[in-house]
Amino acid sequence: MIAVTRLNGTKLVINALLIEMMEETPDTMITLTTGKKILVLEKASEVTELIERYLRTIGVYAAAQKSEKTEGPST
Repeated sequence: MIAVTRLNGTKLVINALLIEMMEETPDTMITLTTGKKILVLEKASEVTELIERYLRTIGVYAAAQKSEKTEGPST
């Protein structure tokens, strides 16, 4: 889970695993896999850092890195 800030200043915690995409229009719009859209004050790069930090804490990021090294380049 990551904490972000809505445009009105309230904090919101969302499941980082449900984020499908982000757009800066100029506010950052996060679209979840459920179809829900959330506008936040953080820049997309900040949200990306939060997601990566979260994935590291649950071990998914390291597992993905290890998997890429083990599988090697695809041809």
